[in-house]
Amino acid sequence: MMKNRLKLTLAAASLLFAATSCSSDNNDLPLAADVLEVMTRVNNHWQSSNPEHGRAFWDNAAYHTGNMEAYFVTGNQEWLNYSIAWSERNQWKGAQSDNRAEWKYHYGESHDFVLFGDWQICFQTYIDIYNIKQEEHMIARALEVMEYQMATDSSDYWWWADGLYMVMPVMTKLYKHTGDELYLDKLYEYFSYAKSIMYDEETGLFFRDGKYIYPKHKSLNGLKDFWARGDGWVFAGLAKILADLPADHEHRAEYLAIYQKMAETLADIQQEGGYWTRSLLDPEHAPGYETSGTAFFTYGYLWGINNGLLSKDTYLPVALKSWDYLVNVAVQEDGRLGYVQPIGERAIPGQVVDVNSTSNFGVGAFLLAASEMYRLVK
Repeated sequence: MMKNRLKLTLAAASLLFAATSCSSDNNDLPLAADVLEVMTRVNNHWQSSNPEHGRAFWDNAAYHTGNMEAYFVTGNQEWLNYSIAWSERNQWKGAQSDNRAEWKYHYGESHDFVLFGDWQICFQTYIDIYNIKQEEHMIARALEVMEYQMATDSSDYWWWADGLYMVMPVMTKLYKHTGDELYLDKLYEYFSYAKSIMYDEETGLFFRDGKYIYPKHKSLNGLKDFWARGDGWVFAGLAKILADLPADHEHRAEYLAIYQKMAETLADIQQEGGYWTRSLLDPEHAPGYETSGTAFFTYGYLWGINNGLLSKDTYLPVALKSWDYLVNVAVQEDGRLGYVQPIGERAIPGQVVDVNSTSNFGVGAFLLAASEMYRLVK
């Protein structure tokens, strides 16, 4: 794959590691009962270990996107109740400010950053719960915030790769609820801005943000430095919006082409052990296992296979290798999920990521992957 388009980049990367060939000696699918068991073990461990609900910021909210997907495939009412309790604790809001004159975006964790994507990802879960319960108060804030944002003249809301996962699906979910084409128009406008500052045409991958553009920033060995979790956010976010975009939407083909090119590149740089290293093209930059990016990639592959947008023959071996890493290396006997890089924005040389490294967003990413695997085998 990618022999012509990535010849220069992957030739450099190949000096550092042997890229996989997207083939596998064992394409046997896991049993549905085994997928359900590991998904249940991981999610029950997380929920029992975290009975107190936190704020509606991105890390907690990313967990709940996975928890809701796990609920959809299992019907486990306790899991749904857990997300409802979190939503109620946060009053079905992200950032809490009601003073529109002080609403901000770019980066901020205080409650006046209502227009910052890290405070908007919670709306994905609120909309999912609304679609089950049909109670208008559950999505009133999401509608208020996003309609206000779309009425502004700004286009630079998504300036970091993570933001594409945080908010793109909010736009398509609200489009499905309202039928208002403005959500899709603004989705494309904001995505186009993000693409203009972060997208690398050669590889089809996204730099995390403007600080990491090559050659201004390079990996340890002088290569383009693509952060695994950052590209995981994008790959998963594209899958989520493709699930909701109308089949005849004018920009669907562009989103699909970017998603499929990412799938090609990521398959070429998967590690022999099934995972992806934190700096995707330079394993020596931050070597070793990493679960959050790997889980998002696994989800993106399995979703594409399940929905006929990625070749099963080509990409199922990739997904099975990464699934094997997730369930046999990352998941521990008690259900704890290990090897999740801590909160950050890049691959950090020397940073310790080990079996004890876990997080809410990492569990959410695993639940997304497990839900799609369950759909595939069930």
